[in-house]
Amino acid sequence: MGNDFFRFKQFIVRQGGAAMKVGVDSVLLGAWADAGDAVRILDVGAGTGLLALMMAQRYPDALIDAVEIDTEAYLQACENVANSPWYNRIQVIYDDFFHYAAQCPFRYDLLISNPPYFTASLKPSDAKRDVARHNDSLPHSRLLSESAKLLRPSGVLAVVLPPTEATMLIEKAEVYGLFVKRMLRVQSLPEKPVYRMLVELSASPPLSKGEGSGERLEGSLCIEKSDRSDYTDEYKKLTMEFYLKF
Repeated sequence: MGNDFFRFKQFIVRQGGAAMKVGVDSVLLGAWADAGDAVRILDVGAGTGLLALMMAQRYPDALIDAVEIDTEAYLQACENVANSPWYNRIQVIYDDFFHYAAQCPFRYDLLISNPPYFTASLKPSDAKRDVARHNDSLPHSRLLSESAKLLRPSGVLAVVLPPTEATMLIEKAEVYGLFVKRMLRVQSLPEKPVYRMLVELSASPPLSKGEGSGERLEGSLCIEKSDRSDYTDEYKKLTMEFYLKF
């Protein structure tokens, strides 16, 4: 996925100016996140605009805002949105998320983000990838606090993170009145450990076992078959509306 562009079924993502290229993490999150009958969606840290474009494809009645602080990524997202079928429903905003959240007049049905996640690892030498991959610029506690303010009462925050960071985020979330609604554990191969977790957080606490639909839903997904001969049926089903072919 290191090309200057990536072609999906209904749109093209040009990515030469973005630090983080199109990757499986965002595609999984964009295909999995559930916005229900969303009226307004916010993509936090838009990058190339991929998640905003996926949300526009999946939710034809929703307006999508996409906030991005990196200049080149912002310009790249603007180009991708302008060349998409949904240019009139997506607004790309050049701003820091926290500044935007402080003066935002809207409340959202869904906040979606593939946030920076490294906290104590050796940082890459590329400054742009540094910002994109390390949560110094988007601390998870502040992501949670601002998201709690921006969400409608029934709204959802959807993120993708490595397991350790996802567990830490879930533990912090209750402080801000957010609770796990759905979770998906992702493996690359059946014999490999879980390497990503997709998490939806909402203001509705889970009900105790046996109390019905409020109980949080947890699942698992493997991307490839054990012999790497093909992608699994579950992965194909989840992403089939986006990838051209497998």
